[in-house]
Amino acid sequence: MPADVILKASAVITMDDANPRAEAVAIDSSDGTIVAVGSLDDCTTAAPDAKVQDLGSSVLMPGFIDPHSHPVLTGLITQEPAYWISPWEGYPTFADVEALFHKIDKELPKGQAVLCNGLDRLLQGAPELTNTQLDSYFPERPALIVDNSGHEVYFNSAVITLAGWPDGKPPADPEGARYGRNDDGTSNGRAYETAAIIGATHNFMANAKPVPHPLLSAARWYALMARNGIIATSEHAYGTQFLKAYVGLASVPECPLRLALYHMAIEPDCGDKLDSPVPETMLWKQGIKLWADGSPWVGTIAISFPYLDTETTQKAGITPGVRGESMMNYSRVDLDKLLDANAPAGWQMAFHVNGDVGLDVVLDAYERALDKSGRTGTDHRWRVEHCGAARGDQFERAAKLGVTPSLLPAQFIYWGDLLDGQMFESEIGSQWCRAGDAIKSGAVTTFHNDGSVSPPIPLLNVQAMVTRRCYSGHVHGPQQMVSMEDALKAHTVHAAWQIGRDKDLGSITAGKLADLVELSADPLAADPAKLTDQVKVVSTWRAGSKIDLDAFLKEVEAMDPTEHQHLAHEAAGHHCCAHNPAGHKH
Repeated sequence: MPADVILKASAVITMDDANPRAEAVAIDSSDGTIVAVGSLDDCTTAAPDAKVQDLGSSVLMPGFIDPHSHPVLTGLITQEPAYWISPWEGYPTFADVEALFHKIDKELPKGQAVLCNGLDRLLQGAPELTNTQLDSYFPERPALIVDNSGHEVYFNSAVITLAGWPDGKPPADPEGARYGRNDDGTSNGRAYETAAIIGATHNFMANAKPVPHPLLSAARWYALMARNGIIATSEHAYGTQFLKAYVGLASVPECPLRLALYHMAIEPDCGDKLDSPVPETMLWKQGIKLWADGSPWVGTIAISFPYLDTETTQKAGITPGVRGESMMNYSRVDLDKLLDANAPAGWQMAFHVNGDVGLDVVLDAYERALDKSGRTGTDHRWRVEHCGAARGDQFERAAKLGVTPSLLPAQFIYWGDLLDGQMFESEIGSQWCRAGDAIKSGAVTTFHNDGSVSPPIPLLNVQAMVTRRCYSGHVHGPQQMVSMEDALKAHTVHAAWQIGRDKDLGSITAGKLADLVELSADPLAADPAKLTDQVKVVSTWRAGSKIDLDAFLKEVEAMDPTEHQHLAHEAAGHHCCAHNPAGHKH
């Protein structure tokens, strides 16, 4: 079938170096592919019978891609009926959080459970809460608060009662995790790391049902990503227990996201192929996910430089000093075993790593495994994630190995003022998230949001990496600034390549899918420091059709929620990928 639709815009930014700007796009709506890109005359010549749809002053770009996320479980802990209490969601201080707690308890029906996510002791000045403190806000209803680091939860006495612990005393600590205890052995309303978090909250999630329709909560996060222009993303901590949810969402005709799965290496079936009834264009298994170290916000990253002894680190409970390899989740021997087991099958490897010491270890292990498996110099696209403390020479080494970094600008955006001089010496902290060095190295570099670590706003990532202005407006490490073109590539053509979809996504090019974002203005003509004010997402398009998010949410809401209740049991203890989901070192 020839092209039957032509979209005309004030500008078409193609992200295709061979044809960077155009006026119109001709689309074959039968399969959603792009037939022609150029002037309106070019497109009408290529498709003389096509209907022209004039988008007026809007600008078209390839839809944004967030190559590292956790959309299903993020939806459960951030979207209604859960409360997202992060600083950037309107709660900059703990006083704001307290006011919300009182409001929630006053307005919710008696006994209704409360789930909040995103308490940030570094940014909000929040205390490490106890059950007695939470009882003062929620004296009767069960309440669970998830720390933004993902390493700790806080809960009130009603949750302790639901846990069913004899005399309120938690069981023995699981390996690599622990329960908070009072001097008499009773719970103090805290649990640390995945195994203890699940032990403390399982009955709360299962019986109090703070998230009665898990798939609808997940769908709300999908819709939020789409409203910010995202048309494809990933699940970077996939386990087979989540397959039914991802299939269910992908099966909805108006589903806004295409999704790549990265299977957790701790799962025994991580090397198995995906068996899914939905088309691979919507859901596919791309690789295997591993964890090198932990989170900078709780002092668990493998670094060669010290945390400072400041009021900021003291409040966060971070011990000053150098961490080194002691923070690695795997020994080098275990890393080699994991890579040897999975590299020959051809999977793309993806390693969570924040510290510079951790990245040295990962690159050493990658180099050995690539050589042993005969993949050196091939198009393997092995990845490293976050890389907050990475050095310029490490990006150069990654580029030579064919390793592609995905950076998390949110670490700089929201914590930039603390990183620079309060957590680390300025020569380190000001350079955090070295996008400039990464791009200069020649490594294919992308940006991501790692939901629920930060809201999924690609334009904010672009703005921050171009200007090196963090959330406060302060500039840190201006030598790491990147061009607007390179920043946009990090969320489009490079991100498509990184998730293995460069043949059909990432640029507006004939033969690719017409997955588009409609913007209110041209980002290349905007003031970079005011990008998110001057450029807004108008709509997202999948396969040449504007996505109806209301219809998507309505259809998901009509699904049977009982089929997905197991997701709620996973939610509190499976918080993005800020930590090792196994809950212990290997």
